[in-house]
Amino acid sequence: MSDVATLIPLDNVDPALVEALLDRAFEPARHTRTAYQLREGMDWLPTLSFAAIDANERLVGTIQCWPVALTAPGGKRHPLIMIGPVAVLPEAQGGGYGQALMTAALAAISPDAPLPQVMIGDPEYYGRFWGFSAEHSAGWTLPGPWEPRRLLARASNPAVLPKEGTLGPWR
Repeated sequence: MSDVATLIPLDNVDPALVEALLDRAFEPARHTRTAYQLREGMDWLPTLSFAAIDANERLVGTIQCWPVALTAPGGKRHPLIMIGPVAVLPEAQGGGYGQALMTAALAAISPDAPLPQVMIGDPEYYGRFWGFSAEHSAGWTLPGPWEPRRLLARASNPAVLPKEGTLGPWR
């Protein structure tokens, strides 16, 4: 990422600009993806969501984090933070914006009570840089289609993650 790029809180950005960036990064059909069902009816977490602004003061990337829950078979709900979407304009990809956004979001999670994080993404990329893996989410289900190898979790203490459960919005 350029030395003159800046990360700012996402709530400082016009929501219409964020939606336009997400449409460019993921196509307007993104709303049909399972990840959208997981966070349906929820607001993203302002303290964990950021925007990347380039040297020309142009919005080039965003990251949003959401409150979700894994409901275990007995009905107990386990709060998690869902990371994503991590979006970068196509012409700005490869410039380090995505890495900077991910690093900022993860660094903003309270070290005093770090909730486990979950995301749908590339295990090779997110595992290599931030320790996400599908190892602990293999028994989880989602409210729509997904590739099990792409359902990734990360926790400071993986023993707190239930082996089975259904992921959905935190309500």
